[in-house]
Amino acid sequence: MSHDERTFVMVKPDGVQRGLIGEIIGRLEERGLKLAGAKFMQIDEELAHEHYGEHEDKPFFDGLVEFITAGPVMAMVWEGADATRQVRQMMGTTDPAEAQPGTIRGDLGLDLGQNVIHGSDHEDPGANEREIDLFFDEDELVDWEKSDAEWVYEDV
Repeated sequence: MSHDERTFVMVKPDGVQRGLIGEIIGRLEERGLKLAGAKFMQIDEELAHEHYGEHEDKPFFDGLVEFITAGPVMAMVWEGADATRQVRQMMGTTDPAEAQPGTIRGDLGLDLGQNVIHGSDHEDPGANEREIDLFFDEDELVDWEKSDAEWVYEDV
């Protein structure tokens, strides 16, 4: 996959309240991913319903909307080789109690409802663009080249 695949990542309200934005950004940068856009924001109910629309018929939907709108989030777009898969691996499983040590959720998540981070689904090819388009206008994303790209990617 080309080194410029984009993926959507969000530090959820629990991660923001616990001061974990810097820790999470640091982990993504250390992995060689490149930040293309970031927005510290408060999600309203309408955006929450759009973002989590695929869960609308599930019993946990109302709680999910209530949680994601309870405080600010850090919405981000990251780029890198196979970025979506890399981020999903780094995040760990949805339930922090089952996530491996060394993953973001394994190290920082508290419980299933407060698992610190959201990332686009790597098994849904349209998830990245749909989520990026929901949270960012194209002019809010920066196309730039990291000076260490030749040390991170084989095909530069």
